[in-house]
Amino acid sequence: MPDKINILFVGDIIGEPGFNFLKLVLPSIKTKYNIDFTIANAENISNGIGLLERDAKSILALDVDVLTGGNHTFDKIQTHKYINDSDTVLRPLNYPKGVYGKGYGVYKVKDKDVSICVSNLQGRVYMKPIEDPFRTFDWMYEKVKEQTNIILVDFHAEVTAEKIAFGWYADGRASAILGTHTHIQTADSRVLPGGTAYITDVGMTGPYDSVIGMKKEVSIRRFLYATPQKHETASDDLRLAACVVQIDTKTGKALSITRIMYPEF
Repeated sequence: MPDKINILFVGDIIGEPGFNFLKLVLPSIKTKYNIDFTIANAENISNGIGLLERDAKSILALDVDVLTGGNHTFDKIQTHKYINDSDTVLRPLNYPKGVYGKGYGVYKVKDKDVSICVSNLQGRVYMKPIEDPFRTFDWMYEKVKEQTNIILVDFHAEVTAEKIAFGWYADGRASAILGTHTHIQTADSRVLPGGTAYITDVGMTGPYDSVIGMKKEVSIRRFLYATPQKHETASDDLRLAACVVQIDTKTGKALSITRIMYPEF
């Protein structure tokens, strides 16, 4: 067993522009940071909202190991069977009991004698009133702690305070809590005292000449007129937002967390 592994987490991939840029830069990023395992949030991959089977398979074909999601995971109804059958596409674990799909999985790291747990949880403040993510994490932790001490959580939530509270709640049990959903990378990446790597939001991979990935003119009209507008993905100023977490395989504790914004602003 290696002493440490490097895990790459790619922030929300926005539509075809985000996918194309990921395809372009991912090999060099993985080489630069000596990546052993790759996770990506893909709930906005299909035309900027939701997940189609063909798009999920395209990302996984880039040597991405697991896809996580969030409140838009189920927006493409034609993909529900694929989500239910897939072991490498996750939806938030704290959806009500009986919802199709999987909220966590334990995966072997390629060419390493190491297993890791990847989980997806969704916040509740200003989001759908689903099950409690804190107690859901407790349940999952008890299920997997005998299988692996390396546990990564994509915590998909709107409110900063809920994400930070969850980070402290899971400190010492999770190896990393990686926030998603708000699409703007935060500057608070750190390793908490108990050994949990934390960031409030990893950011998005896609067009930054936009309002969180959408054409800025459309978003401005929504605020000006308070009326629905057609959802359109932007296309320019492409960047990758991600984090690399280095983990001690013996303890499951994070050794470091490194933010990536490529190219930098």
